[in-house]
Amino acid sequence: MLSMGQKIYRDELISATELNRQPGHVLDIALQRPVTITRNDQAFALLRREDAARMADASGHAEVFFNLAQAIYHLGTKKGLQDQHPYSWLKAFDPDELEQLFTEVQEAFHRAHVGEDSWDEFEAVLYEWHESALAIMSTELAEAFA
Repeated sequence: MLSMGQKIYRDELISATELNRQPGHVLDIALQRPVTITRNDQAFALLRREDAARMADASGHAEVFFNLAQAIYHLGTKKGLQDQHPYSWLKAFDPDELEQLFTEVQEAFHRAHVGEDSWDEFEAVLYEWHESALAIMSTELAEAFA
């Protein structure tokens, strides 16, 4: 199986000299797929700015998803989550709700990753669950409903 780096960089290797001699040709290739420019023992990626932004965005959201998954896992262990943990709001949910939360977040992540939805949709799912947790933990709301 190819690693993510191998998938991205299955490209042509072009020397810095060739880039200097044929910049238009190299840029035409980079419009279609990433190009690796080599100089001595160094390698540089040349790709469309939109592709780089998309990769960075996916990476950032993957980190959020991983941290959430890790927090859910720790809730199910003796270790638990400390109150100052960024995802301590997950404590508001019971195990069934956490499973539902994880399923919804995972599906939203997948849809955004494959381009079916935007990352805004992934963020919206997280936001809605976070707001629900805050409402559950709110003493003011509990008193109002009592």
